[in-house]
Amino acid sequence: MEEKFKDKSIIITGGANGIGEGIAIAFGRLGAMIFIADVNEQKGNKVVQKIKENGGKAIFFKTDVSKEEDIILLINSVIDQSGKLDILINNAGISVFKPFLSLSIDEWERVINTNLRSVFISSREAAKVMKNGGRIINMASTRAIMSEPNSEAYAASKGGIVSITHSLAASLQTNGITVNCISPGWIQVDDYDELKKTDHLQHWSNRVGKPEDIARACIFLADPDNNFINGENMIIDGGMTRKMIYEE
Repeated sequence: MEEKFKDKSIIITGGANGIGEGIAIAFGRLGAMIFIADVNEQKGNKVVQKIKENGGKAIFFKTDVSKEEDIILLINSVIDQSGKLDILINNAGISVFKPFLSLSIDEWERVINTNLRSVFISSREAAKVMKNGGRIINMASTRAIMSEPNSEAYAASKGGIVSITHSLAASLQTNGITVNCISPGWIQVDDYDELKKTDHLQHWSNRVGKPEDIARACIFLADPDNNFINGENMIIDGGMTRKMIYEE
């Protein structure tokens, strides 16, 4: 497996913490060249340091994915640094959960621009420089198919990511680029040991998810041998979205 990703050039947006950090560290261990794009420079550089301490290679680029000019600069900088782009992981995202009737247009657009529009722009720019065999992996959410109240902007952005994924797969097939997405469920990025037993047991897998679970899925989808998987949404949630729940 390590040889498959040795010196592969990988952009991970939102790679400074949480799921993105887990993905970056996992690919770094496999010999890939990691480019972390995030607005948080301090945390991003800490992830770079972690990767280098494990013998990997990584560079941080301060990037606001809601801005087209930042994404274009990111792609151009990666090409200048490595001469190629093999894998793009569109992971950056934000959320605003507040009562629907008080959700402002500015808040709506901030979520849509950061979560969804960025996938469009990043994928467009990446496809211009990717060679045959490129991989685009988008991070959606189980909230694309199930909801709690007051999650309209986030749910719409993640539903859009699922849809644009199969549209991009159709459009980029002639370029030899596969496009898939992952929909995580409950992924605990901090204080995992503080979770209650009931938190774990409500999942069919009997545990809450970790960033490593999503990282392993990204590695699977990015594997050069897995080019027959295209336009798919991989749900990774411990079985929660298939669970029938009745009030007792």
